Amino acid sequence: MTKKVLISGAGIAGSTLAYWLHRSGFAVTVVERAPAMRDGGYKVDIRGAALDVVRRMGLLDEIRALRTDVRGAFVVDATGRRVASMDADTFGGREHGDAEILRGDLARLLYGRTRDAVTYRFGDSIESIMDGTVTLHSGHTETFDVIVGADGLHSRTRELTFGPEREFVHDLGYRIAICAVPNHLGIDREELTYVGPGRTTLVYSTARDTDAKAMFIFRTPSTEDADRRAALRAAYTDQGWEVPRLLEALTPDLYYDALCQVRMDSWARGRVVLLGDAAYCASPASGQGTGLALVGAYVLAGELASASHERAFAAYERVMRPFVAANQKLGPDNVKRMVLGSKGQVRVSMAMLGLMARMPGRERILARVMAPLHRAANAITLPDYGSASATACSGPST
Repeated sequence: MTKKVLISGAGIAGSTLAYWLHRSGFAVTVVERAPAMRDGGYKVDIRGAALDVVRRMGLLDEIRALRTDVRGAFVVDATGRRVASMDADTFGGREHGDAEILRGDLARLLYGRTRDAVTYRFGDSIESIMDGTVTLHSGHTETFDVIVGADGLHSRTRELTFGPEREFVHDLGYRIAICAVPNHLGIDREELTYVGPGRTTLVYSTARDTDAKAMFIFRTPSTEDADRRAALRAAYTDQGWEVPRLLEALTPDLYYDALCQVRMDSWARGRVVLLGDAAYCASPASGQGTGLALVGAYVLAGELASASHERAFAAYERVMRPFVAANQKLGPDNVKRMVLGSKGQVRVSMAMLGLMARMPGRERILARVMAPLHRAANAITLPDYGSASATACSGPST
């Protein structure tokens, strides 16, 4: 009998899992709160083991065709003077064919590969779970063999099954905000970074996008952000460079959240299992959220195809735990380098970056800085779950 699986969340983790499960003969339903696939989004990296996952899906060439093509990265001072520059791949820690792509572009590729084979229910969400029976917000009730929570950091599935968010979501003490803004600086596939004490601002332009993206990362002891725009503006009131103009250009698509990690003793209970950020968010500062989603989906699908859900869940955790631990360690370490604590630290950092820009072999120096990221991205040997056809789920790819 065909096993029925419900996936909550049509993001990277959920759509990747849907792809692999369909290949193994599961009947898959994906429920997504948003009314349609989310477009746009920030840029994400696919590196290490995650590259192997998309290669096995036959998506690597299409991903590279949609790469952001950001070519240069620059650090600027309060006057806009470029005090340091480097190749964007070096700045982003990319090597060995690693790919950078907008999250929305990757999501569309995954949806294109699954939409004709998988049932998607947009504009709906899980309201309750009782053993394997799920009631959706729309009132639809259905019984499934497995329910997967791939619904992100603030997972409703996790809350219904394991308890309140505060027990598992750990605030790292920083906030992140990302928004599309007019490209008034006229940058062309470049990334500019301005660093102030406790606050960092980035602006970048990607291929095929007339606007730019602005990203703000700042340290804060606050746990209450009732008015997110006001909190962001208050955090950056005395900043120089283009920051005031960027804050004035904020649009309704502003993404704002705490930098958090999810830490759980178990990712499964009964017929419910968690995947991606819902289970083991490493925070955007890790640079590995997309990698964890892709690899986790591949492993979970492979284990479900070869055993009962109880055994599959246990094997999924056994395979993924060391990989998750290595990648979660990156978040707290990286954010301290991204957001400097004092004016003195900023001055020293700017001086060192300016000096490094003139030094021979700077790429080797930065490669050593990025070495922990690459070790973590490759800290798993992907199991071979069989040789099902790579085109078994071959819906349109765009």
